[in-house]
Amino acid sequence: MPTSENVLDPAETPAVAPVPRPIDQALRYLSMSANHGRLWMGVAAGLALTGKRGRRAAIRGLVTLGASSLVSNAVVKPVVGRRRPDIERTAFGRRVDKAPWTSSFPSGHAASAAAFATGASMEFPAASALLVPLAAAVGYSRVHVGVHHRSDVWAGAAIGVGIAVLGKGLWPVKPWGPALMAAGDAPALLGGAGLTVVVNHRSGSSDGAADSIGSALPDAKVVQWDPATDLAGLIGDGVVALGVAGGDGTVASVAQVAHHRRLPLAVFPAGTLNHFAKALGLDKDADTVAAVESGNAGMVDLATIDGTAFLNTASIGGYPEMVNRRDRYSHRLGKWPATAYALLRTLRDGKPIDLEINGTKVPVWVVFVGNGRYIPRGLAPSWREQLAGGVLDVQYLRADRRLSRSRAVLASLIGIVERTSVYGSLESGRVSIRSHSGPQPAAHDGEVSDPVESVEFAIDDRRLTVYRAADPRQS
Repeated sequence: MPTSENVLDPAETPAVAPVPRPIDQALRYLSMSANHGRLWMGVAAGLALTGKRGRRAAIRGLVTLGASSLVSNAVVKPVVGRRRPDIERTAFGRRVDKAPWTSSFPSGHAASAAAFATGASMEFPAASALLVPLAAAVGYSRVHVGVHHRSDVWAGAAIGVGIAVLGKGLWPVKPWGPALMAAGDAPALLGGAGLTVVVNHRSGSSDGAADSIGSALPDAKVVQWDPATDLAGLIGDGVVALGVAGGDGTVASVAQVAHHRRLPLAVFPAGTLNHFAKALGLDKDADTVAAVESGNAGMVDLATIDGTAFLNTASIGGYPEMVNRRDRYSHRLGKWPATAYALLRTLRDGKPIDLEINGTKVPVWVVFVGNGRYIPRGLAPSWREQLAGGVLDVQYLRADRRLSRSRAVLASLIGIVERTSVYGSLESGRVSIRSHSGPQPAAHDGEVSDPVESVEFAIDDRRLTVYRAADPRQS
């Protein structure tokens, strides 16, 4: 009986195997390179070399791959136990060196490929042009080499995509570029003419900022500021716009002056973390220079704590204690080791406090107040989609529930903290917090205030105009 060119009757297998076609060799190599995720680890390494966005894509891709591999290989395969295709029905030139012995359904290779490609593409959409075809080729290769049925591959791909989508719900994808804000107008200052930039000389991360900004904007006035001195007097009159280089606390101080004088603010990312600059889409000085010279601007909410401006977050409870500990040890350990040590000490030694939040009494471990709604919800809020929403985002961890800290950590890890009884939240334009456990310090934008028994938070009625990176979503 005649056979097709790609299917050989075992009884008629020639003594000398035919030379594999180039396409067969390529698909065999591709299929085997994906064993144990090696192909995707290599792709992840390549993505990581492209910068921050590539690193985030690589991390999400590998985490999603690991989860889908666990589900497909350790959960579904043992339950289904499907027999693999008869390898003898596959042409000799197509076969892999060693046929797998595990259950055929679903394809673990297809699940891993789909999971990595989908997860990484969520963080780095431009990479999908390469990742999606590569993942599809890996899936097809498993059928081509004769170790899977087509339905195995489709099922594996569905598992991989499903895990990636579920992961996005638990671990939201951080948007790139500026957060949404209200439309605003600011003058285009070629060469920085009319711009006064305040540099906090006490901020080690601002070393060299004055020189680099002066070189990029030769017509700007750059002044060094000692936070112990008067800021308004240093700036003087005749200023068209204010700029600032330093940490978020420094940025908030200059923002308050800019807001009072109705001046636009240009933020140069010279701090350690630059949370506010990143929210404006300003990752490097060149981004701010471009925004200033083009006049690209928007308007954002300015929050206050007892009349003092803050741009990102404020907190009462564990976080101020951690900041104080970090500052005490940073000169000996360095900032990041000191931060890790302070966090461990605070979690171990922290005590609950009795607060009254907008008239509701509740014992808490910590209260977080964000200038705008922060994501993800829970113990580690880190970014905002909207900078002009007009609300304070209050989240707190209750201390009147059994094992509340442990339950909150676990619930945060699996993305359900909002649905637990240990978590509380509210959104309002004004928030009043009174302590029934004595005076408490409050932290805001990395600065810690003196302990007080009550504190008032508010969103100012007038927004702050800021220079921002260009955003295709907004005109």
